[in-house]
Amino acid sequence: MQVSDLNITKNLPLPSPADMMSEISRSDEQATFMAQSREIIRNILNGNDSRFLLIVGPCSIHDSKAGIEYAEKLAKLADQVKDKVYIVMRVYFEKPRTTVGWKGLIMDPHLDGSDNITTGLKVARTFLRQVIDLGLPTATELLDPITPQYIADLISWSAIGARTTESQTHRQMASGLSMPLGFKNTTTGDLIAAVNAINAATQPQTFLGVSEQGVASAVTTSGNPDCHIILRGGDCGPNYSAKHVAETVDLLTKKEACSSIMIDASHANCEKNDELMPNVYRDIIAQRAAGNTKIIGAMLESHLVAGNQKFPQPLPELTYGQSITDKCINWETTVELVKETQASL
Repeated sequence: MQVSDLNITKNLPLPSPADMMSEISRSDEQATFMAQSREIIRNILNGNDSRFLLIVGPCSIHDSKAGIEYAEKLAKLADQVKDKVYIVMRVYFEKPRTTVGWKGLIMDPHLDGSDNITTGLKVARTFLRQVIDLGLPTATELLDPITPQYIADLISWSAIGARTTESQTHRQMASGLSMPLGFKNTTTGDLIAAVNAINAATQPQTFLGVSEQGVASAVTTSGNPDCHIILRGGDCGPNYSAKHVAETVDLLTKKEACSSIMIDASHANCEKNDELMPNVYRDIIAQRAAGNTKIIGAMLESHLVAGNQKFPQPLPELTYGQSITDKCINWETTVELVKETQASL
């Protein structure tokens, strides 16, 4: 009598992380850039670099061509404001889903439900290399605990999302990552879970993982010292105001966690409305300009075209450069906000 795999319809082996990293390799120049970008972000978190850290880019990458066009524009803008703003591009390949929906370029690179994960991982590595070669640091949300083995060497900063901040699996994974990392408050707006996550991820952990050879293994970490909180609002409303920031600093200090704060101007902080996002961001910058150096950075969802579009729909009918997940501000608005940041700080 069959008692295993009753609900499994397919189980396809993936290439080992080592094989994929060999096929789509990281050059010495790219490795040097990754180390340098991570160190700059650490210095910003620790107060040793006074620049403002801006994580900006599409809600998700679904079209590599449009993504690279955006990256080329962003690289030029980043160079213009590098004295005051350190820009890191959102390169999000995994999307958490409350129920169902497109789960990102790694899971479904062809946007047709075929779920060719091997191709998705290759596309992700290739895209990251292209962005890095433009001189742009990279940022992503790490959702599946196996994914980092395939792409983490090309990520400058990462996030644990609102839906997974409470997850022990993700806290353990974060403890072993080599880049600075932010934990978002939960979708309800709870901060305690994110603070507990920071404290857990900074400690040594042992957990089940996958080696570079693709073998199940027991992974032991030394803890990630470069973890911080991200305020993204929640079911109870936004949490980007000066009052919210002060309360967060008090909580972090009480819990002996890193008191550097990043604020997400999108998601619940702007009610997922791209038209509200610019003024939310301006409020964040105004707080920083007024002297609140605990606010070390912000996040913006931005693409070539404003808003978002319904998906799924026939691929030829998709609007080029427009999000198929959350709404984004357009490129022109992005330039305006970044220039305002440089002038204000």
